[in-house]
Order: sequence, then C-alpha cells, then structure tokens
Amino acid sequence: MNDQSLHRVSTFLKDLDHAHLHYTLAAHREEALMVLVTVPGERWEIEFLSDGTVEIERFVSNGEISGAEALHELFSRYADYEAADVV
Repeated sequence: MNDQSLHRVSTFLKDLDHAHLHYTLAAHREEALMVLVTVPGERWEIEFLSDGTVEIERFVSNGEISGAEALHELFSRYADYEAADVV
C-alpha cells in the first residue's frame, strides 16, 4: 500500500472514530485492506486497494428478525458439512 493509500485509510478511520461509528479491519484479498462498518440495519464493506481504488459494498437489512429456528436453515445452506442438531 503506497503512502497516499495509507493516508486515505488513516483519514477514513479517524472520520469513523470522530463519528462514533463501530468498525473492524480485515484482509480478504491481496493488496487490499477492508474496513467493516456496522450501523443499525446496515453493514458496509469498504476496501482500500493498493492502487488507490476504493470499493464499497452495502448490505441493508429488510428488518426481519428470525429466531433460533433459522440457524438450521443457515447452516444447511452455507456450511461445508451436513447440519445436524444446531442449537
């Protein structure tokens, strides 16, 4: 990551702190740093790439809240193994 990209990330993190927005840092692909921001009803994935590009993806909740019964469905859909008795 070049100095300009690093400065951009640093400034963005300071802005998040100043706004009291919760975030975590992650790295899911080479040459990129991801900032995961969680706000009520939304999650943002902001990736700062080493070439200076910024990519943003937003995930917006439909407001539906599920109970524990949804865990079996989620494991069945996404796990690499057969979901047995999940919670």
